[in-house]
Amino acid sequence: MHRRISLAVGAAALTAALAATAAPVASGATPGPERTQHVEYFTGPDGHPRHTTVPASPAPPKSLRPSVRGDGDVTSIVENGPVGSKLDVVFVGDGYTAGQQGDFHTAVRAKWAKMSAVEPYASYKNLFNVWAVDAVSRESGVSGDSGKGVVKDTALRSAFFCDGVERLLCVDTGRVESYAAKAPAADLVVVLSNSTKYGGAGYNDVVSKVGYDGIATASSDHPKSDQIAVHETGHSLGKLADEYQYDEYGTYTGAEPAEANITKLSAGEMTAQRQKWYRWIGRTSPDGGTVGAYEGGGYYPKGLFRPTDNSIMRTLGREFNLPGREAMIAGFYRHASVLTSDRRADSRIGRGERITVRLSASSAVLRWYVDGREVADARGRVSVTPRSLGVPADGRAHAMSARAVDGTDAVRDPRLRERMRSSLTWETAR
Repeated sequence: MHRRISLAVGAAALTAALAATAAPVASGATPGPERTQHVEYFTGPDGHPRHTTVPASPAPPKSLRPSVRGDGDVTSIVENGPVGSKLDVVFVGDGYTAGQQGDFHTAVRAKWAKMSAVEPYASYKNLFNVWAVDAVSRESGVSGDSGKGVVKDTALRSAFFCDGVERLLCVDTGRVESYAAKAPAADLVVVLSNSTKYGGAGYNDVVSKVGYDGIATASSDHPKSDQIAVHETGHSLGKLADEYQYDEYGTYTGAEPAEANITKLSAGEMTAQRQKWYRWIGRTSPDGGTVGAYEGGGYYPKGLFRPTDNSIMRTLGREFNLPGREAMIAGFYRHASVLTSDRRADSRIGRGERITVRLSASSAVLRWYVDGREVADARGRVSVTPRSLGVPADGRAHAMSARAVDGTDAVRDPRLRERMRSSLTWETAR
């Protein structure tokens, strides 16, 4: 349900602390309409999400922590290839003091290990770079942990009890963007707030100036808070709709939704019209049950259908269903390539120089070519030299190419399959 809120946390001190994030109004001026942001939150590790509305964060100050050593430092956590050819995940920490940044990096590694164990992340680990951006806080911890009256001076203004909802973990999104922009690239942004308390949020209407859509927040040390981040990436990467409902929404009567996982069509209508997830109907889905058309989704109990009974887009702790997995893979490939190499394509290489390439997934098939002809015995090799491919030493330049195709059975859309192939070509020295 969408509700208007003020950041009511029940204590004057915390109200004053959060008031520092409010946009200033000039003396004597009439305040304009308050800008707002929609957020998604989770009341428990195994429950349905909810929605509400919070005041939008103001523009951040030009200098956040100019006197604190290490503030804004960027650390590579996982490096799988050049920026621009991989999907770059940026974690920003909050509630970590200068002496606790090592703890933040440990939390990033642990949280990413859990996130990347979920399919389809697990099958595409090689497709991601992961960065940690240090945001040095003056105090350790998170406002609202372990009670409404707890106030912490932190870099990103993390606070539980946002909208009076204990598990809703709000942040100053303007400050988050300032820190995320320090990373070499940012396709996906997750804020880890220093807490063992369960909570998080999804800011899915935040469109960043540096290219990412949305921000997910999660407590750093709760064992199930990673599921919040995974669900939110269903929105930001997969462009998926929520599959849960509110009884008070009634019956949907609008146009056909754009999202891949909700529709006005029945299973028979999808098949007849070759629409939405018709290619998956009747298949057993990893989240349980059979893909079909289950009424209720996109917040409406009637008039909209979802692919399966209960995926992660409906309830935390579940798997992505088959249409959801396909949509996530499509999101991955909006940012990354099937095939990458640290050696720039179109560069000239000697016969003895080694070229190493990386594949996005184990389902990708790699082939090598010399002057357009495949070298069959080199199939699948990720490191070669022109000499090992049989490039002749005849004083002529030759074209050496690597071509890869991701043939995963998790994708059935032929238009997406066309994006799941890549090639790199180098010229051998004369």
